Amino acid sequence: MYRILKKRNLTPVTKLFVVDAPLVTRHVQPGHFVIVRTGEGGERIPLTVADFDREEGTITIVVQEVGKTSAMINELEEGDAFSDFVGPLGQEAPLPESGRVVCIGGGFGIAPAYPIAKELNQRENVEVTSIIGARTADLLILAEEMESVSEDLRICTDDGSLGYHGFVTGVLQEMIDGGEQVDEVIAVGPMPMMRATAEVTRPYGLKTWVSLDPIMVDGTGMCGACRVTINGEMKFACVDGPFFDAHTVDFEESTKRVKMYVKEEELAYKSFQQDHECRRGGGISG
Repeated sequence: MYRILKKRNLTPVTKLFVVDAPLVTRHVQPGHFVIVRTGEGGERIPLTVADFDREEGTITIVVQEVGKTSAMINELEEGDAFSDFVGPLGQEAPLPESGRVVCIGGGFGIAPAYPIAKELNQRENVEVTSIIGARTADLLILAEEMESVSEDLRICTDDGSLGYHGFVTGVLQEMIDGGEQVDEVIAVGPMPMMRATAEVTRPYGLKTWVSLDPIMVDGTGMCGACRVTINGEMKFACVDGPFFDAHTVDFEESTKRVKMYVKEEELAYKSFQQDHECRRGGGISG
């Protein structure tokens, strides 16, 4: 069992967990992910590592409630435990040794962007500029953490409630148009955001990496559920990724595959919420 040592509320729907997992910390690197399960018979879901401490033997994950399983995880408290916590899985993020790197985190994607910016910030010849964004100011997460590992932090919100009024890609485009040095871009977040980032950098031949999060079952390349098309070839995000050259990703296909089971996921989530309300109300209404 993998015990939760610390829980922190980042937003009403986003929680941070520090988990006791010393075996996972031995080889974990920025970009790796874990697959977790709350209990016997539960769904196994992949979560990118948001931080780690080798000395303490802990892994930090961030969970945003978007469906049944994420809601079940976010109900866990300090002292509770995961029955499964498998990792590290995937390939570590391909990080440069020099130059100005722009790390982009959109929404929930800020969490996995953090350990990448943190590692780059420790490299002597790398300068880190981070761009993070959310729909509104109250949904922005880990701003202080990102600022601590960036020479320059730029915040934006869709509604203009904090920082730049607009998308993260708008800030990136302004940097390029303004002649600012940008040697490499690493973007993590919703599929539309990563796709838009790729289109901003494509005309300039600017090296850009994105982290794909397709439907995943086993995380070891056996099931084939997480297949993606990269430069016309089939790859598995769990073993070949999750990071890929953004300009080679078939985003249209990836977007369709991510949405394959949206209706089923919505039904499961709705059923969970109704059952949860009944338990809290002390009974089932007829």
